[in-house]
Amino acid sequence: MLKDLKLAVLGTGRIGETLISGLLESGVVLPGNVTATAGHAERVEDVRARLGIGGTLSNVMAAEAADIVLLSVKPRTVPVVLAEIAGVLQPHQLLISVAASVSTSFIEALIPAAVPVVRAMPNTPCLLKKGMTAISAGRHATHEHMDLATFIFDAVGRTVVVDEKHMDAVTGLSASGPAYIYVVIESLAEAGVKVGLPRDLATQLAAQTVVGAGSMVLETRQHPAQLKDAVTTPAGCTIDGLLELEAGGLRVTLINAVVMATRRAGELVDS
Repeated sequence: MLKDLKLAVLGTGRIGETLISGLLESGVVLPGNVTATAGHAERVEDVRARLGIGGTLSNVMAAEAADIVLLSVKPRTVPVVLAEIAGVLQPHQLLISVAASVSTSFIEALIPAAVPVVRAMPNTPCLLKKGMTAISAGRHATHEHMDLATFIFDAVGRTVVVDEKHMDAVTGLSASGPAYIYVVIESLAEAGVKVGLPRDLATQLAAQTVVGAGSMVLETRQHPAQLKDAVTTPAGCTIDGLLELEAGGLRVTLINAVVMATRRAGELVDS
């Protein structure tokens, strides 16, 4: 789907490089059709050497020659980059932004009319092709543009289409969510050490348990409460553990974490 299209990745940080790597490894884009930009010549050369793609310090040159422009810079840098490339963007191109909290309307106000924009919010497990990405359409993005964006992010995990009004919540849940789960894994591992397990073993047990539990939810499509009940036998040990979690407020704390991160996501552009 992308082999005949040219891709420019403006801002090759962790997410930008992850997407490029995923697309290359999946064979859906050719190295010769990818150009990456970065703020420093050393970074450009590093990415070019390791990935075998094109690279430049010029966002304008990269964007002008591309069919798809992937905007992968920090939220506060978005206006600066858009000011640079606005003069070369054309309606036949597709602009995909992975900048947190930056709305499609904000972007559209800074670029030529009729340029299609898709907003995306991936998360860091994209590094292992286990990512979760939500995408939403701007005013001029068609179903074909959304299919193209979905194809791109499917290369590094799962992709869902959401109404843009939900994107800050997506940021607070799935983009910030890995950090919450790392705390859960760390805590479970510490508990394993407390009850006598070697640390490496405890960490492996905790991490794989989280992987397995997540896969059960996705693949069985059962409600998490149903799956929880299937593990919780009458008068068994699991119910005692669950009661401790409820007493400690884990459920409410996780909910509040997502609420606070969502609120902050809506403030990033202005901060």
